[in-house]
Amino acid sequence: MADPRPALRSAPTLESVAALAGVSRATAGRVLAGSTKVTERSREAVRRAAEELGYVTNRAARALMTRRSGSIAFVVAEPEERFFNDPHFSLALRGAHAAVAEHDVQLVFSIVHRDAERERFERFARAGHLDGAILASLHGDHPLPRALQAAGIPVILMGRPLVPVPGVSYVSADNVGGGRLAAARLADRGRTRLATITGPRDMTAALDRECGFLDELAGRGMTGAVVEGDFSMESGRRAMAQLLETHPHVDGVFAASDLMALGAFQAIVDAGRTVGGDVAVVGFDDSPLAESVRPGLTTIRQPVVDMGATLAMRLLRTIEDGEVLDPVLVPAELVVRDSA
Repeated sequence: MADPRPALRSAPTLESVAALAGVSRATAGRVLAGSTKVTERSREAVRRAAEELGYVTNRAARALMTRRSGSIAFVVAEPEERFFNDPHFSLALRGAHAAVAEHDVQLVFSIVHRDAERERFERFARAGHLDGAILASLHGDHPLPRALQAAGIPVILMGRPLVPVPGVSYVSADNVGGGRLAAARLADRGRTRLATITGPRDMTAALDRECGFLDELAGRGMTGAVVEGDFSMESGRRAMAQLLETHPHVDGVFAASDLMALGAFQAIVDAGRTVGGDVAVVGFDDSPLAESVRPGLTTIRQPVVDMGATLAMRLLRTIEDGEVLDPVLVPAELVVRDSA
């Protein structure tokens, strides 16, 4: 008597995916493992075949075979409040996420502001849960890059580190060039009593933007006042209020982040002055807020989403090849709006 139960459909195999896609088994395996060393045509063919057959990668088996977890981390060394209030980080995270999604890799996010948070993350990484890490917003000689490197975990930095780490690459905006563009814009608009609100002095982004700004002014026979902030909106407001008290005739300000520039807006208005009229303001980032605020914020654009994607792609290449790539310096661009 025939068995009345329906025949069970056998699970699709890597060989069947490769055959349907018209590629070798090795190529299909590389695509499904997230390799970047495959042509876009082959990658799309394998993905379509896997979807049509309902093939699901066995991550546990793949991890045993490749000794990889299929995950990388995006790590920010800032307090939670700073992360969630500053669109810079979410834009970079968006770019990184889009890039790794194309390679079937998971992106893990972590905040490591406190020592306990950093130590917990290091234990997580050493336990084999990560293939690599993107580290953002490091202050000073941060211990995390060396700790991960010592554990054999590839690392790439968002921003040039204050203290270089041998064997660790980075992607950074041209902060010096951006500072020069800001100074030139203010001077070219006829502003003569200039100042800058810097970021924290334990970060190269802040130091380089200040350096570019002051160097451009020096080349024009000008000087500028300097007040320190911490990239937050509140620090920009406090620094601008201080500038208006100590340099009451200031007529042009470069704030080293858009958030600080918006805080400066508040202090200028609170002092009964006009933004763009009495005091011209230039920011740095070209965040979504720069265009929506009124008056629109003239700023130095860094392509943060693209930088996030570049970080992720270069980290994946390092994981796959073991090669440390040269640093990338992304050009900065002046975006003119009503504030300057």
